[in-house]
Amino acid sequence: MDRQIKKNFWTWQKIVLIGGGVALAAFLGSAIYRDAGKSRLNVETERLLTDTVNMDVFKEYIAIFGTVEPLTTVYIDAVETGRIEEVFLLNGTMVEAGQQILRLSNLDLQLNVLNQEAQIVNQVNAISQTKVLTEQQSLNLKELALNVGYQIDQIEKRYKRNKSLYNDSVIAKVDFEDTEDEYEYLVNRKKLLDISIQKDSVFADLQENQMSTTLDLMQRNLAFARTSLDNLIVKAPIAGQISSLNSEIGQLINRGQRIAQIDILDKFKIRARIDEFYISRVFPEQEATVTLNGKDYMLKVNRIYPEVTNGAFEADLLFVSDRPDNIKRGQSISLKLSLSDETRALLLARGGFYQTTGGNWVYVINPETGVAHKRNIKVNRQNPNYYEVVEGLQEGDIVIVSSYENYGDKDELVLK
Repeated sequence: MDRQIKKNFWTWQKIVLIGGGVALAAFLGSAIYRDAGKSRLNVETERLLTDTVNMDVFKEYIAIFGTVEPLTTVYIDAVETGRIEEVFLLNGTMVEAGQQILRLSNLDLQLNVLNQEAQIVNQVNAISQTKVLTEQQSLNLKELALNVGYQIDQIEKRYKRNKSLYNDSVIAKVDFEDTEDEYEYLVNRKKLLDISIQKDSVFADLQENQMSTTLDLMQRNLAFARTSLDNLIVKAPIAGQISSLNSEIGQLINRGQRIAQIDILDKFKIRARIDEFYISRVFPEQEATVTLNGKDYMLKVNRIYPEVTNGAFEADLLFVSDRPDNIKRGQSISLKLSLSDETRALLLARGGFYQTTGGNWVYVINPETGVAHKRNIKVNRQNPNYYEVVEGLQEGDIVIVSSYENYGDKDELVLK
């Protein structure tokens, strides 16, 4: 007789199947719970730029552009007004000190010199005539004094003789008094003539000094006028290369007008324009570097021009030791101006993400899941290549540094 076999409901196949279902449900539930409230966006990896955060040497600097200029430049301005008659040099020519550049003409100045020369001739003639007249007058006075002196000698003998005769009562008193009066008159006249001669001599000396002073002043004025006439020929004050010489024959040049400039080409400086944002962080002796032909050259800020024009100010930088041999006046050069010393810091490459986040957060990629998560960070200093990260990232983190413009405010990016 057949016996019915009773089947067991809990077979191992059912246990495995039910356990797997429960595990799957738990996983899905946890995933749904974990992802609840988070927004996602699928992103093609071909469009992404990433950078791995690393600890390295950091130096804050800015990239600036400058123009090569001669260290020493002498400007040539017109000393006198005139019309250009000749131009002896071409722009860019090397000149020696004293070499003629151009010649001006000024008819008024030339006539003024001729008039002053004529005035000096007249003054010399007047001085000569006055001197002759003065000497003649002095001679006349001296001759008159000599004649009066002779008369005194003659009358004095008669006066003494008549006095003796009068004392002896030989002649009348009236005869003696006539002789005495004549003698005293001549003596007094001689005294007046002596005073006149003395004053005439002083007056003659004074007049001669005055006329000589006037002549000397006129001669100095003439010398100054002749110097002005010489200034119509414009000469190079130093040796160098002449530039900005754009004068044409027949052109009227006014006094003080810029004619040209001479550059000394043995030393150069870099005139750089710097954004006004950094005006409080740029100081004399600040270092900068430039790379030319694969070689680095150091410069230092020599002079700062604080005037701000079109959002920038200017500064002059000088080469510290060596300078490139092949740089030319007017050449544009890119420099790195240091704003801090070298320090070790956590670095993140610069990228388009900063325009969207302002450096407050980034997407950090999880290599295991291929998902980029939003993470808050904090950056401090920066240079044209890197940001200095002070919070939110660790060395080895992989960060998306390309633009976040098309990601909106998604919490996660799923990389495809």
